[in-house]
Amino acid sequence: MPDKASPIIKLIPINQVNVTSLYDQDHYLLEKLRKGCTESFNTLYEKYWERVYTDAFRRLKKHDQAQDITQDIFAGLWLKREELQIENLPAYLHISVRNRVLNLFEKERRYTPLEELLSNNILLQGERADAVVLRNEFLEAYKKLVDSLPTQRKKIFHLYYYEGISTDEIALRLMLSRKTVQNQLGRAFAFLRTGLAQLFIILLIICLCGK
Repeated sequence: MPDKASPIIKLIPINQVNVTSLYDQDHYLLEKLRKGCTESFNTLYEKYWERVYTDAFRRLKKHDQAQDITQDIFAGLWLKREELQIENLPAYLHISVRNRVLNLFEKERRYTPLEELLSNNILLQGERADAVVLRNEFLEAYKKLVDSLPTQRKKIFHLYYYEGISTDEIALRLMLSRKTVQNQLGRAFAFLRTGLAQLFIILLIICLCGK
């Protein structure tokens, strides 16, 4: 964990808030933040900086990018304080990290892991219990299928789809021809597509019916 960046607004800590839960405390601080209370902002920054940074770094594996996203999220929290309607601050921060990471992946034309897509798109809308259960089953089936790939094919799949490494670089790293790498990726994709097709169709139907 790197040294924490200085808060956007550095102030003395706010006095102890006489509330009975973390939710109530966050709600109290957010209400004061909407009115421009910089001490409340500083308290929230101190409380959640590490959680936001860790969430971003886990997805990006790059300190500078994770720190930039963290600072950007807290800057937005301050700048948009009067218009934001936040009921659950940890959930809001988690979603903010996820969306910024996905936007960054899109800008860099990096592959977005299936887990990120399933947690970000229509598959979670409405929090329908059947959709959530089936989504979890789908992810579990996906992970098992990936783990069942032959060793070299699984390694190539991981390097390409999770680390965003080009087929040329993979070929050099593993001392293979580029055509071999492409063939292995094609076989891995066909295997996963066949194994997940029926479950994905059921999941998609449930989610679309919930619209």
